[in-house]
Amino acid sequence: MAPRVPLPGFVRQLGTDPLGLGRSARSRRSERLAPRTRTADRVVQSICPYCAVGCGQRVYVKDEKVVQIEGDPDSPISRGRLCPKGAASEAYVNSPLREYQVRYRRPHGTEWESLDLDTAMEMIADRVLRTRAETWEDQNSRGEPLRRTLGIAALGGATLDSEENYLLKKLFTALGAVSIENQARI
Repeated sequence: MAPRVPLPGFVRQLGTDPLGLGRSARSRRSERLAPRTRTADRVVQSICPYCAVGCGQRVYVKDEKVVQIEGDPDSPISRGRLCPKGAASEAYVNSPLREYQVRYRRPHGTEWESLDLDTAMEMIADRVLRTRAETWEDQNSRGEPLRRTLGIAALGGATLDSEENYLLKKLFTALGAVSIENQARI
């Protein structure tokens, strides 16, 4: 009598567990695992920051730290689905490379330095006002009113919501900028 040859795993699975949801998908390690969402202290609803779609997210928090982010099935926009970037947004929150302070590199500098937020905001305001004053065009050569600056341009991000983009558009229009665009439209 010939020795019995074991069937390959996938053939065995087809006969006993065709969807791969039962014994064939388990291991000793996977049986000991528990979902991170089970131990969360609370669940917070949020919106994905990556594009203008506004997919709903459920943010699972334990000990004041984000432990998991999943799609929100109650969201009428995404109905629980997230794109790969949205699904990976937990890494965006918990990345060891995430900056928590303003970083600045001076012109011709080779090193980054930390600035406090007030100093950085003052530097930005000074530069915007100086650029606007230096590049302001009140009228053209025929005396027709222009009231604009071509020295300032704005590119809004798709991670901003409609209200934020509206306010940025109003700000740059009030400054006299003509070149105003949004990443979501490009």
